[in-house]
Amino acid sequence: MDNPVPPRTLGPGPRRRDRHGRGMRGPIAPPQVPLAASRADVFADLVQDSVERLERRWPQLADIDFLVLEVPRLDGPGQEWNDEAVPLGGTIPARETQPARVIVYRRPVEIRTKGREERAALVHEIVVEQVAELLGLTPETVDPRYGED
Repeated sequence: MDNPVPPRTLGPGPRRRDRHGRGMRGPIAPPQVPLAASRADVFADLVQDSVERLERRWPQLADIDFLVLEVPRLDGPGQEWNDEAVPLGGTIPARETQPARVIVYRRPVEIRTKGREERAALVHEIVVEQVAELLGLTPETVDPRYGED
């Protein structure tokens, strides 16, 4: 006997509901609410907040690029992991075609902190230290509140 109903082919999109009509129908939260922001977006906002705080005092920071990378990586042969701590941030000096860069590594910072306030404080500390290194100043000169708990 012929089967009058052709077999259902699975399309490229995800299946939104189960066979009983239940399941996810749309996003859990609208994009404007903090719940919809990813951890990477929230972390990038922490770095941006820290930079804006420092730019009020140091307008030359507008010429520096601030980047967030997931983890530090090894560049080039001969570099290998050692027993020292994983870096939380770094700097790349300015070149003729590229501005100076400050890099903050998201995953090592997230692993070392427990809450949002602690993470924000550590991010600000890292940004201050890296800016101080680029400008050739002490961290206390860049931010007088550096090191306060």
